[in-house]
Formats: sequence, structure tokens, C-alpha cells
Amino acid sequence: MAGRFAPRSPRPTRTTVRGGEAVVPSEVPRQGPSARVRRWVPPGALDLGLVLGPLRRGPGDPTFRTTPDGSVWRTARTPAGPGTLRVHAGAGEVVGEAWGPGAGWLLDTLPELLGAADEPEAFEPRHRVVALARHRRPGLRLTRTGLVLESLIPSVLEQKVTAEEAYRAWRLLVRGFGERAPGPAGASARPLFVMPSPREWALIPSWEWHRAGVDDKRASTILRAVRVASRLEEGVSLPVSDARARLEVVPGVGPWTSAEVVQRSHGAVDAVTVGDLHLPGIIGFALAGDRSADDAEMLRLLAPYAGQRQRAVRLILLSGVVPGRRAPKMRKVDIGGL
Repeated sequence: MAGRFAPRSPRPTRTTVRGGEAVVPSEVPRQGPSARVRRWVPPGALDLGLVLGPLRRGPGDPTFRTTPDGSVWRTARTPAGPGTLRVHAGAGEVVGEAWGPGAGWLLDTLPELLGAADEPEAFEPRHRVVALARHRRPGLRLTRTGLVLESLIPSVLEQKVTAEEAYRAWRLLVRGFGERAPGPAGASARPLFVMPSPREWALIPSWEWHRAGVDDKRASTILRAVRVASRLEEGVSLPVSDARARLEVVPGVGPWTSAEVVQRSHGAVDAVTVGDLHLPGIIGFALAGDRSADDAEMLRLLAPYAGQRQRAVRLILLSGVVPGRRAPKMRKVDIGGL
């Protein structure tokens, strides 16, 4: 009911999609067989689709799925190994079920994944559009996955290309070189997959990157990152600024990419994505009617939300108040066909 009257952008861009809304029906399913289970009572309103939506990389993401029984499914390569997590909510509590070697880790970190460390009550809207969005989306909390590589690799794939190209590359590479998800999700007719391990990423042949439409620059960035995967994963225990600095030591990882990563891995409530093609214009249009705003103007407009700027951005993206398109969409270049 809360989001019933939210306007919808007729031509969503990758940036507006990053608002992170995944539609989740409300029916609560039965407990799956042979699963480890954890029950958790959230401290306030919780919308699973809003909280976990930023972890989905396109509607065909082989590591993420919402189902008609009201569940959100996700796979992860945890420090304990691959795992599958199903989350569903009802009767004031959240039930998590997990399979695989990483099941215990996934259940241990379930509250943080669902925003337990977030403090939405500390946020004070300064603009009408933000206040309305918060009123309509009371269940928004910022996730913290505690995992770096699973956000870093798809973020690198999204550099300088359209959403369709990046999502296609992610699908092809995960399905081609990952492994089937533990539990029932991996045995279904449309199986979920766990993304490849660092070593498996490193062993992908050059022609497979090409076939997936990934140019040498992005592929090389990923290969450099997986060589130091353990050091990057250690960054989850560091402050956000230090974790971003460690990420940006990897050639090819800049402020845009590091912000996209820590927003998910750390639940970084103040991390703003700078260098984005669409975001400054969206923020400028929503807060000041300025669709030509640049990064500097965007940061000026978000200054009243210091400490909570990422939440303000999420709410603006979910508000649907975005400028109409004035130019053709970015041209897609399929290097796999060259």
C-alpha cells in the first residue's frame, strides 16, 4: 500500500533501476527441505524487495530471483563456500533458509543483509520529493552484504556500457563458469548459479570474455581484482573510506566503481556515486529542476543530507521524479560479433 501511488518512469535507465526495487508478492511459503533456518524480527518496517533489490543485476540475474510465493532467493560465494539463501517475511518476522557450505555464514549475517545496522530513523528529509518517497517506502533499509567481489565484478562489467550489455555479460559468465546453487534452487528447471571463484574468473579464456561482449579493459580490471581477492574481501572490516582506497588501488577501479561496491558490501549510507552519466541530472531535476546538473552541483544539492546521502539518492530514484529523455539511448556495441 505504501508504494501504491509512486510514479513510474516510462523509460528507466540503469541509474533509476539502481534505486533497487524488486517486486515481491506477500504470500509466505512453507519451509524448504534440508535447509538450515533462522528467524529474525526486524526492528521496524521492512520491504524485502527494496532492501535486497540493489543486489539484482538485471531481471535475468542467475544469482538472484524473486518468486510468486513471496520469497527472495540469492546465491553467494561466502568465506565458508558457496551458499543459497531464501528469505521470506510474514507475521512480523523474517525467515531465512540456507543451503550449502555457506549456509551458516549466510544465516549469521542475515540481519545485516536486511539492514539491521542501518538507522533510517536518523534521516531527516529536506525536500518534498524525498519526504514523499520516504512516506511511500517505509520499508527501505540499506543492505550490507559483507562481500566485496560479488559487487565489484558486476560493477566493473557496468563501466561505460548500457545496462543490457552489462547484464548480458554477467548472465553468460556466471552461467558458463559458475556452479549450480546448493539446494533446490540449483536443481530447478531454471537453476540459480553461484558466481565463479577468484581462480575460476582468472581461468576464463580471452575468447569467452569477447563472446560475452566484455572488452579487454574491463576484463583486465576483473583479472587484476581477482588476483588480490582476499585483500579486497578483507576491506569489509575497514572503514568505508579505507575500503574504497583499497579498491581503487586496482587499476581500472575508480570512484564510480568503488562507490557502487561499498554501497552494497558495507551498507555505506553516505557513499554517493560520482561520475555517473545520468545520476547528477536526476538529482538536479528532482531537487532543483536542473536536469543539466553536474557532479559538483549534485553534491551541493545533497549536502543537507551529509551522513545519509546514499539514502537520499535511493529515495529520489524510487520517487519516479526523473527528467524525460532528450537524446538517443547509448549505442550498444556487441564486441562478441566482431
